[in-house]
Amino acid sequence: MNQIDLAGRTVVITGGARGIGYAVAQRALASGAEVALWDIDAERLERARSELAKAGKVSVAVVELTEEASVEQATQQTLEAHRKIDVLINCAGITGGNGTTWELAPDVWRRVIDVNLIGPYLTCRAVVPHMLKEGYGRIVNIASVAGKEGNPNASHYSASKAGLIGLTKSLGKELATRGILVNAVTPAAAKTGIFDSMSQQHIDYMLSKIPMNRFLLPEEAASLILWLSSEDCAFSTASVFDLSGGRATY
Repeated sequence: MNQIDLAGRTVVITGGARGIGYAVAQRALASGAEVALWDIDAERLERARSELAKAGKVSVAVVELTEEASVEQATQQTLEAHRKIDVLINCAGITGGNGTTWELAPDVWRRVIDVNLIGPYLTCRAVVPHMLKEGYGRIVNIASVAGKEGNPNASHYSASKAGLIGLTKSLGKELATRGILVNAVTPAAAKTGIFDSMSQQHIDYMLSKIPMNRFLLPEEAASLILWLSSEDCAFSTASVFDLSGGRATY
């Protein structure tokens, strides 16, 4: 495993109690960072804190990412625990199940947009001013190859991730001269708990689209995400990095 230098940095990870977010937390701690996990699942969050605290300083905050007040409270709580926020990794996301666009209920469609797009907007809105004061920051948004291609039977998820790519590009340009770099990664599917909300037909479809003929491993995602979170990433911003096993076409 290559060493990524995050010594002295504080890394906030939304959705950090499980899946890719948890793998990112493990790698961040191994890289010398302090970690703040933000998640909606209090029980899973405490379990993650207990496991990860053996490797370094870990704080947790129960957050409803779609509510501005909850995000602001988590930001202040993290600043009290760690004094600063150097890195924000927007990992939290939901699929909303599968169905054709005309069959998906409006409340389900809106919830996916709220969690996957409004949530990262609110976290960036809360955290960026503190990064600006420090003159340094790294933001990594976990989008999806579905945001590039548009997966059938997942219009809500695809649209939310396409929007997240757009947010990344806009925010990255706004901050390009301020010492804060903003990038996105577009994974193909990783076999995590999120599969529980998908149909087997959709899982099979996603696998069929990956030339490597396997799903992404969370630790593989963590490697790229944390390089983008480090000082070694110095001239890439408002950009999209692939994690698709050869699937992406651009």
